[in-house]
Amino acid sequence: MEFQEAVNICFKKIGEKKIMALASSVEDQVMIRNVSCIIKDRRIFFKTDRNFRKTKQLLTNPNVAICYNGVQIEGTALVHGAVVQPKNQFFQELYEAYWKYSFTSYAHKKDEILVEIYPKVIEIWDQDEQNNGFQILIDIKGKDAKVFEYD
Repeated sequence: MEFQEAVNICFKKIGEKKIMALASSVEDQVMIRNVSCIIKDRRIFFKTDRNFRKTKQLLTNPNVAICYNGVQIEGTALVHGAVVQPKNQFFQELYEAYWKYSFTSYAHKKDEILVEIYPKVIEIWDQDEQNNGFQILIDIKGKDAKVFEYD
């Protein structure tokens, strides 16, 4: 499979907004929790409070995994500063459109920060029209994609 085709499949499955499960770890303490994500230009963003345990984990160990419906992305979390900064206006507008209640309740608070996930490896587990299972493994840095049948 061509690399770009595989990446297209990934982001088509995820869409423009999703509640995704985010896993992080520090000193063998693993946590997983849901985050409300915005996907823009094949970039995955979410906001969180800078004082939460997950944020402290991300700042200590930025290696994370995030998943939704058969798509798992392993990567690195990067904090882009406060959500209310002018440079993050694009996120504020999309977050208000997609997650209105959360935006109204939290996004304007000074402790809310913007986090982006930079993918390294993507795994997609799926089935074809005949219900044959397969996995697409995408290496972002190597710009490589492989398909494996598992039935």
